[in-house]
Amino acid sequence: MLDATREALRAQSGPRDAASGLPLEIERKFLLRECPPAARATRPTLIDQGWLPGKALKERLRLRTEPDGMVSCWRTIKLGPVKSRIEVEEATSPELFASLWPLTRLSRVRKERYTIAEGDQHWEIDVFLDRQLVLAEVELESMEEPVSPPAWLAPYIVREVTGEAAYFNSELARPDV
Repeated sequence: MLDATREALRAQSGPRDAASGLPLEIERKFLLRECPPAARATRPTLIDQGWLPGKALKERLRLRTEPDGMVSCWRTIKLGPVKSRIEVEEATSPELFASLWPLTRLSRVRKERYTIAEGDQHWEIDVFLDRQLVLAEVELESMEEPVSPPAWLAPYIVREVTGEAAYFNSELARPDV
């Protein structure tokens, strides 16, 4: 398992933490009043996410069902601050996913994700299926990279919520939220 994790880390592209060399997730997140029509014009990916119990780190399982019906299973560990944090993600077997998934029963979300490329940026629009909530995210290559919401998205933005714990998927997955 450790060798597979090392290989997965090497294969991940994108920005890296200068000290550890581990992959970084740099993102900005926005609250939307509704899903923009431009997003609805694309086919969504269905995402089921669950968090394993534990306080030392955030470990997530994700089941992605693509529009063509293809299913993939992922395991992710995130460490560090919100705007720029270490993210280790690897594909996992359906068997391992199935064995761990019951442990997430108290911490899950289900959403449809619409992805639209705009220049060098990919905007992800998440429509949560268990509540009235729509969020937009964009992943960046650096903290300095400017974010300019595209014309099809800007009118739907209520405000930026990057760093607000209430909008972390792991918080939204809590049963008392």
